[in-house]
Amino acid sequence: MVSWNVILFSVYQVIVILAIIHVIMDNRQPAKTMAWALVIWFVPVVGLVFYLFFGLNTRKEKFISQRSMDQLSKRSMLEFVEQKNLQLPAEHRQLIDLFVNENFSLPFKDNHVEIYEDGYAFFPALLAEISKAKSHIHIDMYIFSDDPLGMLLSDALIDKARQGVEVKLIYDDVGCWNVSHSFFERMRDEGVEVVPFLPVRFPSFTSKVNYRNHRKLIVIDGSVGFVGGMNVALRYVKGTGTQPWRDTMLKVEGTGVYGIQRAFLIDWYFCDRTMISDRKYYPPARHYDTGVLVQTVTSGPVAPYPEIMQGYVRIILSAKRYVYIETPYFLPTEPVLFALKTASIAGVDVRIIVPYRSDAKWVEWASRSYLREVVESGVTVMLYQAGFLHSKLLVCDDSISSCGSTNVDIRSFENNFESNIFLYGESTASMLRDMFLADERQSVRLQDKPERMHPKFLKRLWESMVRMMSPLM
Repeated sequence: MVSWNVILFSVYQVIVILAIIHVIMDNRQPAKTMAWALVIWFVPVVGLVFYLFFGLNTRKEKFISQRSMDQLSKRSMLEFVEQKNLQLPAEHRQLIDLFVNENFSLPFKDNHVEIYEDGYAFFPALLAEISKAKSHIHIDMYIFSDDPLGMLLSDALIDKARQGVEVKLIYDDVGCWNVSHSFFERMRDEGVEVVPFLPVRFPSFTSKVNYRNHRKLIVIDGSVGFVGGMNVALRYVKGTGTQPWRDTMLKVEGTGVYGIQRAFLIDWYFCDRTMISDRKYYPPARHYDTGVLVQTVTSGPVAPYPEIMQGYVRIILSAKRYVYIETPYFLPTEPVLFALKTASIAGVDVRIIVPYRSDAKWVEWASRSYLREVVESGVTVMLYQAGFLHSKLLVCDDSISSCGSTNVDIRSFENNFESNIFLYGESTASMLRDMFLADERQSVRLQDKPERMHPKFLKRLWESMVRMMSPLM
């Protein structure tokens, strides 16, 4: 008589073989295919669980039909396609077309942009705009904490809802796992429409936990928008431990807010299945004589292509003089790593600023070998010492810049739902360049830290081993 152990083992072997066939049929890069197949085969049970949580590829799945996308974006945005006297910079025409062709991210002209470098500047500005809201407030946030700052902001939203202003809030379910349900229920009870993004519940746990909405988007009355790297939590003002918090958030006024609004309304439909395409969400905008052209670009694991990563690669490889990048985490994908090294070897001044001390030790260990690798190709790597650097920006050749929620890491480029604003024009590029150079003056070169550049064998081995897990971080 066959024992239960033999039956269970046989069933498990069949499941493992089916999982490996699934990996092979997914047609990923051969290295990734081999890595996942080996993990599933040689790490019993745990390897299979890891694949279910972190390995399933959802890029081919359609969470929103093309018809719904057309109703949400093309129908309401069509009149903006032919903007009067719209002049696209010739040197960036192909990049602009890339974003338009991939997900209808239209360029908008004549915008006014303000930059906030920390929570002390950003949150009072946000509260001031909320207090002026007359029609609607839309917030798409990875973390909306129930700490004193979150309570202050929720009170402001409740007050506006009581005044009859439409208030909609999307929060990421995993990002807010430690936030009490009563915090969001209180807002719901007071008239704020609150929905979680991809709620993770048993038994449908699996890979949903791996695909998170990391975006930080805010729209007020369709005329003011905020995009950047700050969540709603007190640490974005006070910092962590003894480290002040350094971050970047942009305030946009002008027609560029339409792109931010579109991104929010698509996410709202994704979460709530409520189709919102009313023209009132795209009111007549003031035109600023600034020459600043902007595109709001989103990317996610269910899109056909990793749009923001493609944009980064194209900017880096098209650079003539310099590329400056700030990121809290540096675990680049192969295309981005190749582009950075290629640009540097070709004589472009490539500089990267990362935190001297990260808030995620495992990520810091995994990133060290990547940082040494780009330094060897001529890239200048700086370690920010004046606090924790959470800023995510790119500036190139005084003509193009980008800021948003996207880190230079595998998770942001391939797994997360992200949003960045791309700005074309010397004025914004110069402001962000000067901000980068100010941060650089508070940093130390990686080359000047021998314990980081030339670690002992065991530490180097450990860092290389942790690097192998970088796709999961």
